[in-house]
Amino acid sequence: MAIAEVTVIPIGTATTSLSTYVADMQRVLEKQEGISYELTSMSTIIEGELSFVWKAIAALHEAPFLTGAKRVSTSVKIDDRRDQVSSSKQKLQSVQEKLGG
Repeated sequence: MAIAEVTVIPIGTATTSLSTYVADMQRVLEKQEGISYELTSMSTIIEGELSFVWKAIAALHEAPFLTGAKRVSTSVKIDDRRDQVSSSKQKLQSVQEKLGG
Protein backbone atom coordinates (compact mmCIF):
# COMPACT_ATOMS: atom_id res chain seq x y z
CA MET A 1 0.00 0.00 0.00
CA ALA A 2 1.25 3.48 -0.84
CA ILE A 3 0.98 6.53 1.37
CA ALA A 4 1.32 9.89 -0.37
CA GLU A 5 1.59 13.39 1.03
CA VAL A 6 0.30 15.86 -1.54
CA THR A 7 0.40 19.65 -1.52
CA VAL A 8 -1.33 21.49 -4.36
CA ILE A 9 -0.77 25.24 -4.62
CA PRO A 10 -2.89 27.24 -7.08
CA ILE A 11 -1.00 30.25 -8.43
CA GLY A 12 -2.43 33.27 -10.21
CA THR A 13 -5.61 33.41 -8.17
CA ALA A 14 -7.69 36.48 -7.33
CA THR A 15 -6.97 36.23 -3.60
CA THR A 16 -4.31 34.88 -1.27
CA SER A 17 -6.88 32.68 0.47
CA LEU A 18 -6.82 29.10 -0.80
CA SER A 19 -9.48 27.45 1.37
CA THR A 20 -12.05 27.44 -1.45
CA TYR A 21 -9.59 25.56 -3.66
CA VAL A 22 -8.80 23.15 -0.82
CA ALA A 23 -12.50 22.47 -0.28
CA ASP A 24 -12.95 21.84 -4.02
CA MET A 25 -10.03 19.40 -4.00
CA GLN A 26 -11.49 17.52 -1.03
CA ARG A 27 -14.70 17.11 -3.06
CA VAL A 28 -12.60 15.69 -5.89
CA LEU A 29 -11.07 13.16 -3.50
CA GLU A 30 -14.52 12.07 -2.30
CA LYS A 31 -15.17 10.80 -5.83
CA GLN A 32 -11.93 8.82 -6.14
CA GLU A 33 -12.08 5.05 -5.83
CA GLY A 34 -9.65 2.80 -3.98
CA ILE A 35 -8.17 5.41 -1.64
CA SER A 36 -8.58 6.85 1.81
CA TYR A 37 -7.42 10.35 2.60
CA GLU A 38 -6.92 12.82 5.41
CA LEU A 39 -6.76 16.59 5.16
CA THR A 40 -4.11 18.22 7.34
CA SER A 41 -3.37 21.89 7.82
CA MET A 42 -0.56 21.79 5.26
CA SER A 43 -1.28 18.88 2.92
CA THR A 44 -3.44 15.88 2.20
CA ILE A 45 -2.45 12.29 2.98
CA ILE A 46 -3.71 9.72 0.48
CA GLU A 47 -3.49 5.95 1.05
CA GLY A 48 -4.19 3.08 -1.32
CA GLU A 49 -2.76 0.97 -4.09
CA LEU A 50 -0.25 3.04 -6.04
CA SER A 51 -2.29 3.15 -9.26
CA PHE A 52 -5.28 4.62 -7.37
CA VAL A 53 -3.06 7.08 -5.52
CA TRP A 54 -1.55 8.36 -8.79
CA LYS A 55 -5.03 8.78 -10.28
CA ALA A 56 -6.14 10.78 -7.23
CA ILE A 57 -3.02 12.97 -7.41
CA ALA A 58 -3.67 13.72 -11.08
CA ALA A 59 -7.26 14.69 -10.29
CA LEU A 60 -6.09 16.95 -7.45
CA HIS A 61 -3.55 18.66 -9.67
CA GLU A 62 -6.18 19.34 -12.33
CA ALA A 63 -8.88 20.64 -9.95
CA PRO A 64 -7.60 24.22 -9.45
CA PHE A 65 -7.38 24.75 -13.21
CA LEU A 66 -11.06 23.88 -13.47
CA THR A 67 -11.94 26.65 -11.03
CA GLY A 68 -9.82 29.45 -12.44
CA ALA A 69 -6.21 29.01 -11.35
CA LYS A 70 -3.76 29.95 -14.08
CA ARG A 71 -0.88 27.89 -12.71
CA VAL A 72 -0.60 24.99 -10.25
CA SER A 73 2.39 23.73 -8.30
CA THR A 74 2.04 20.22 -6.88
CA SER A 75 4.47 18.51 -4.51
CA VAL A 76 4.25 14.78 -3.85
CA LYS A 77 6.03 12.53 -1.37
CA ILE A 78 5.30 8.78 -1.56
CA ASP A 79 6.06 5.96 0.87
CA ASP A 80 5.39 2.70 -1.00
CA ARG A 81 6.10 -0.18 1.36
CA ARG A 82 5.70 -3.66 -0.11
CA ASP A 83 7.18 -5.95 2.53
CA GLN A 84 4.20 -5.53 4.87
CA VAL A 85 0.91 -3.67 5.17
CA SER A 86 1.45 -0.08 6.23
CA SER A 87 -0.73 2.93 6.94
CA SER A 88 -0.37 6.42 8.35
CA LYS A 89 -2.02 5.25 11.56
CA GLN A 90 0.38 2.29 11.86
CA LYS A 91 3.41 4.52 11.28
CA LEU A 92 2.33 6.93 14.02
CA GLN A 93 1.53 4.07 16.39
CA SER A 94 5.01 2.61 15.88
CA VAL A 95 6.63 5.90 16.88
CA GLN A 96 4.32 6.28 19.89
CA GLU A 97 5.29 2.80 21.08
CA LYS A 98 8.96 3.72 20.87
CA LEU A 99 8.24 6.85 22.90
CA GLY A 100 6.72 4.67 25.59
CA GLY A 101 3.14 5.82 24.99
